Amino acid sequence: MWMASVANIDWPSRTGLTPAAQQAEYRSWLDLARQQRMNAVVVQIRPAADAFWPSPYEPWSQWLTGTQGTHPGYDPLAFMVAEAHARNLEFHAWFNPYRVANHTDLTRLAANHPARKNPGWTVAYGGQLYYNPGIPAVRAFVQDAMMDAVRRYDIDAVHWDDYFYPYPVSGVAFPDQATYAQYGAGFGNIADWRRNNVNLLAQEMGAKIHAAKPWVKFGVSPFGIWRNAGTDPLGSRTTGLQSYDAIYADTRRWVRQGWVDYIAPQLYWHIGHPAADYAELVRWWSETVSGTDVQLLVGQGTYRAGAAGQDAAWQDPAELTDHLTLNRAYPRVVGDIQFSAKDVRADRIGAVSRLVADHYRRPALVPLAAGLGGAAPAAPNLTSAVRGTGGVALSWQRGATGSTTAYAVYRLPGDGAVDPCDLADGRHLLGTVRASGSTGMFTDATAAAGGTYRYLVTALDRLHHESAASNVRLVTAAGGTFSVIVDNATAGGFTAAATWGTSSYSSARYGANYRYASPQAVSDPAWFSAALPATDSYRVEVWYPADPGYNSATPYLVVTANGTVTVTVDQRSGGGQWRVLGTYQLAAGERPVVGVSRWTSAQGYVVADAVRITRL
Repeated sequence: MWMASVANIDWPSRTGLTPAAQQAEYRSWLDLARQQRMNAVVVQIRPAADAFWPSPYEPWSQWLTGTQGTHPGYDPLAFMVAEAHARNLEFHAWFNPYRVANHTDLTRLAANHPARKNPGWTVAYGGQLYYNPGIPAVRAFVQDAMMDAVRRYDIDAVHWDDYFYPYPVSGVAFPDQATYAQYGAGFGNIADWRRNNVNLLAQEMGAKIHAAKPWVKFGVSPFGIWRNAGTDPLGSRTTGLQSYDAIYADTRRWVRQGWVDYIAPQLYWHIGHPAADYAELVRWWSETVSGTDVQLLVGQGTYRAGAAGQDAAWQDPAELTDHLTLNRAYPRVVGDIQFSAKDVRADRIGAVSRLVADHYRRPALVPLAAGLGGAAPAAPNLTSAVRGTGGVALSWQRGATGSTTAYAVYRLPGDGAVDPCDLADGRHLLGTVRASGSTGMFTDATAAAGGTYRYLVTALDRLHHESAASNVRLVTAAGGTFSVIVDNATAGGFTAAATWGTSSYSSARYGANYRYASPQAVSDPAWFSAALPATDSYRVEVWYPADPGYNSATPYLVVTANGTVTVTVDQRSGGGQWRVLGTYQLAAGERPVVGVSRWTSAQGYVVADAVRITRL
């Protein structure tokens, strides 16, 4: 959701609050976002050529203390980023490039304000003060001011809204004709020159962000109409204001050129609006991003729902939820942003509650930023899953390679094989946890006392590449004890020499594949390892895909506390399910527990697929 600071729309609620009060308010907004199962906040940190951090370029924002240039007593941006990340919310830093003030009096600005030092950079228009986008020095300065925050803080994205050249005032021309005369050589008209100024701002800023921090995304939330089809055949079937012509934002070009990483058009109209139909604009934007790596999110006009004076459609509690239902017809739509936080909290006519119940019942992962490169980190090792009075407590260790920023926790019902598609089903995602150190923890407070569950964890990098799944930990009904499933694909849980092949031939396999080898009188077993919590009695089970051509006397090796026991299994039949090898006294600690040997005189492949070890 958007959190606007200008005019204290959302946060802080008013100027002059103590640092503690400001921080408490901000935490409450983040908690609201988590309660509504959102995964990012877009927070305005440079609303009007000012700053919510100690900027060497611009003064402290007046919306913090009431007086521009006055230190608020702490570093708000450092605090905001840290608190968002503690809740595993992405922090998108929202900047306004050219707005200077909502008045035209330079003397009301802080004495050290760059606009006062460079009055020739400014333009008064429509009762407000702007930096002139046509001056190259201005463009360089506002980029430097924003890049200071990018370089110094751990933000996840740079976000702009729809303010570039100001929205036109009827009958009043924007007063930049002298600037055009000075810098407009090579352009046939002032409109093309203005568009080029904004194009350069977007193109250069994106390049600077990625040069400094390749993982930081660059997103823009423009006015929802680029051009109308009546003006341009490439435009949408609408008849509203055209951002290309009115505020000189050629947003379609930014997408097609890949200058932005995501686009979040403000589609603040209802379905069926006569001039700007929401359904038509979702269609148009979806087609616009097709064939690019640019993500499409939709800016939702939450502020309209149930508000006095809005069209009748916005008095229907279903209008907002119908928007997200419609979005499902367009796979390129990867998310939505609600404007703004106070309207999410107000929940007028229950519109937000309806939307959450229909679409946000489960947590969701942030979509992969495919255009920024990167690779998934190594899978974590799920070391324990223990049922207690507060739920099932999970613990894991970070994978050995890659850069892990967060973890995703999954819960599958029952105790069967894990299908890779299970992790693509959002119903199985319990939540996400920010990475910290070499270990992680999560408590599933929603686990039913009588339920049997399989738990897995994946690792996510900064751009949301997701690792392979961890090993499976099985938790049985209340009163059940330790149980672990180790698959041949479990990271750190399975080892085999190159003599063992990999196959997905049989549909009766556990997981995505299994390993196989020809029988031979050599010591070449495949091993399944596990971390056992105590020396105790354990039931050992195996899973393999049976086939008439497999081995009739496959040796399974069980490393007990009293020595290694060999159990022979006929893998020609009885597969595709858990088969009990026996009950054994096993020693505590992490070590190879079950092996599959090739040393057999019988014919046919020996197969190593999965084992399950349950403490009795």
